[in-house]
Amino acid sequence: MPKSNFSLDITGDGRCLFRSVVYGASLRAGKACPSEKIQRELADELREKVVDEFIKRRADTEWFLEGDFDDYVLRMRQPHIWGGEPELLMSSHVLQMPITVYMSEKNSNDLKVIAEYGQEYGKEDPICVVYHGYGHYDALQNPASTKKSKSRKQR
Repeated sequence: MPKSNFSLDITGDGRCLFRSVVYGASLRAGKACPSEKIQRELADELREKVVDEFIKRRADTEWFLEGDFDDYVLRMRQPHIWGGEPELLMSSHVLQMPITVYMSEKNSNDLKVIAEYGQEYGKEDPICVVYHGYGHYDALQNPASTKKSKSRKQR
């Protein structure tokens, strides 16, 4: 079980879910952490693609969104609106990558898996994010991929 010291602080500006996912996708691809500006731009780009994916999959997604579908997607296009589980699911489809969500266990630094999305795109080396339970997500460096990248560098 990973420890929370693999958590990477993400700016809490309404984009934290999207920032965490694009940061995690960069880590997964072996790329350096995007700068604050690039991270924001990539997060906004992902948000737009996620909303487009909701519209594309309307028949499959409308039932699990709160309130009116058209109002929801219109509101979700705004950069300060928080994302949640539906946006994580659509992010996995947009990126065609698995996403695993962790949360800290009470009274310890251990993290437990609370949700997995996009497993149809594979189960190895998912994008990992940490949900803090109060509307904030941080990126999580996948310990398994860290070990892989270190062993590759040693060769």
